[in-house]
Amino acid sequence: MTWPTATAVLTPRGAQRWLTGHPWIFRSDVASLSEGTGRETLARVTDRRGRVLGHALLSRSSQITLRILRRGPEPPDENLLRRRLRRARDYRTERGLGERDAVRLVFGESDGLPGLVADRYGEHLVVQLLSSSMDGLRDELVPLLVEEFGVASILARHDVGVRKLEGLPLEVETLYGDPPDTVPYHEGDLVFAAGIRHGQKTGAFLDQVDNHLRVGQLARGRVLDAFSYGGGFGLAAARGGAEEVVSVDSSGEAVARITDAAAANGVTNLTPLEANVFDYLRERHRGGDVFDLVVLDPPAFAKNKRELEGALRGYKEINLRAMKILRPGGMLVTCSCSYQLTEDLFDQVLAQAAADARRAFRVVERRDQAPDHPVRVGFAESRYLKCLVLEMMD
Repeated sequence: MTWPTATAVLTPRGAQRWLTGHPWIFRSDVASLSEGTGRETLARVTDRRGRVLGHALLSRSSQITLRILRRGPEPPDENLLRRRLRRARDYRTERGLGERDAVRLVFGESDGLPGLVADRYGEHLVVQLLSSSMDGLRDELVPLLVEEFGVASILARHDVGVRKLEGLPLEVETLYGDPPDTVPYHEGDLVFAAGIRHGQKTGAFLDQVDNHLRVGQLARGRVLDAFSYGGGFGLAAARGGAEEVVSVDSSGEAVARITDAAAANGVTNLTPLEANVFDYLRERHRGGDVFDLVVLDPPAFAKNKRELEGALRGYKEINLRAMKILRPGGMLVTCSCSYQLTEDLFDQVLAQAAADARRAFRVVERRDQAPDHPVRVGFAESRYLKCLVLEMMD
């Protein structure tokens, strides 16, 4: 392949950001950008003295104008994409993750492939090309993905809002083969159906798989799985040590999905319930109901800084209500997938909720996303998922 190249000159602040290792350079940190055809996928990046800092994928219409691809003066060669895909695959294989029938094979910047997400379900691949530059490389990428990952089909889930920021259309399209609507996959010995065409994300929340399995080990007595979506936490608890599980979600479609999954796995001690979680938690407290384990896995309340203040109130509210319906000695597994809610802020929210609930808790475990979603050093955005296991003290 050839790399159509522009030239980007960084401001001193942008050059410092580049040197500190963050893989994103924003438009405000680009002093100048050469004119071009608009089809360039690569930019040669220099500081104001003309020193070549490296090369980056270029998105002219995005606030994130440059995404670091390679440091140093040497430009990327024609085999760079293949090498990065192969290394991403080998990274999972070396850690035993390649044996899973559902796994994230490429996690964007954490695999040196900014703007590319690729999840394999069985023999089918679901991808997201989230930047205009990565989208511009699709003709080169598709045959490489087929060859390196050995898949029967590739479906593009381009129905995510971030593509609007890149001037890209929102759509679901077939890039290779004949992708089905759903694909079965396993979490431990439980089988689920990934709705790869219409489900959330690429069909399932693969970043929570290890946390689902951990809840199965912790479960006992009565368990509440709130914001349950596909029922990963609830089914793991029901198959584990729980006597009774209630899985609550506001989506009727999610409740139907959990019902089907419970039937497919022969699980009879789980009750799916369609309800607003905030209201349900309030009602359980008023009714004097108690649980031995509560799981909170809400959607991202804060997708940007502007939404953070309201998100803090939402996270405090659900954790406060969950704490009030726990038995003494009970456990709360509470999650946040909002990058904007840092670990320190999450701790503060939980401390405030515990104080208002007049309960004392200790931290049993701090967990994060599954290892097929690796964290890149210097790129805090890649560690977005927080999962705390708390135990209520008598």
